Amino acid sequence: MLTRIKSWARDLKRDVVALWIAARSPRTPMAAKLVAGAVAAYALSPIDLIPDFIPVLGYLDDLLIVPLGIALAVRLIPAALMVEFRAEAVALAKPINRPMAMAIVVLWIVACLTAAAWCWSKLR
Repeated sequence: MLTRIKSWARDLKRDVVALWIAARSPRTPMAAKLVAGAVAAYALSPIDLIPDFIPVLGYLDDLLIVPLGIALAVRLIPAALMVEFRAEAVALAKPINRPMAMAIVVLWIVACLTAAAWCWSKLR
């Protein structure tokens, strides 16, 4: 069972990189590009939308949202292209998506400032 889980995790990592490649390929259909790009950007981002230190919810995106997004994106990409992208992904190192990381940081800052402003207005 442990071997099966490790294999599944390895396949997920490979598929994320393959989706990153697919999102940049001119041969990928536009709808698939959008979904693949969003899923890969989120999965490769060093910052989660829901931080892992939040009990239960912190790992919900890692356990459900990312795999479901990957499954949807893979279904939208033609099978022959996905085989090519997976082969290319094996040869690449993990890409870094700094713009998406910055976008998530900005979202968290805006959310925190909004919550602080709301609390301040209620306390006055």
